[in-house]
Amino acid sequence: MLKLKLPIIVVNFKTYVESTGLNALKLAKICDKISRETGVSIAVAPQTADLYRVSSEVDIPVLAQHVDPIKPGASTGGILMESVKEAGASGFLVNHSEKMLKLSEIDFLINYGRQLSMVTLACSNNINVSGAIAALNPDMIAVEPPELIGTGIPVSKAQPEVVTGTIEFIKRINPSVIPLCGAGISSPEDVKAAIKLGTMGVLLASGVVKAKDPEAVVKSLAEALLE
Repeated sequence: MLKLKLPIIVVNFKTYVESTGLNALKLAKICDKISRETGVSIAVAPQTADLYRVSSEVDIPVLAQHVDPIKPGASTGGILMESVKEAGASGFLVNHSEKMLKLSEIDFLINYGRQLSMVTLACSNNINVSGAIAALNPDMIAVEPPELIGTGIPVSKAQPEVVTGTIEFIKRINPSVIPLCGAGISSPEDVKAAIKLGTMGVLLASGVVKAKDPEAVVKSLAEALLE
């Protein structure tokens, strides 16, 4: 299984035009370049169709945005874990607020992912859900209040108690789980605030993908982790 270097920045490409197809490759190469220059761990999560294109060209971890709770067989249209692994993904997001799953499905995916030596980054929307998912033993949990996603208002500032409460709860339930935070993260100050609260990294999307100068933004975020 991929050994993660911490702290880490995870950039979710979502389904923005700016991070689709050749744009996905361009953005991934920027993240790869900044990771090499700064020594900061950066992972990217492109769309399923872009996984092979991206993973073939960069050395940083590539994660799938989602996989379905299925095994090989008759599941037309499903996203099979084995297929994203073959496409170069070393792990995947699970239960993002835009692709939420039942707890039983999250449990299946985390356990199946472990069997396939894949890294699991589970998303949660509050303290209690974070605790419930922590008991399932994912590699990472990113707490993201959905009302703050894409707003530019970072959870680390708007709701710091959610971050600290989540970290404390995760540590009580399963101290091996790596806590991250997301939702509204877009500036070096947001990253510094998140780390100060006790997280081991951030999950963000539009702050990088929709930026006028993504390279400058990624570099500033990475440098913030070094301070």
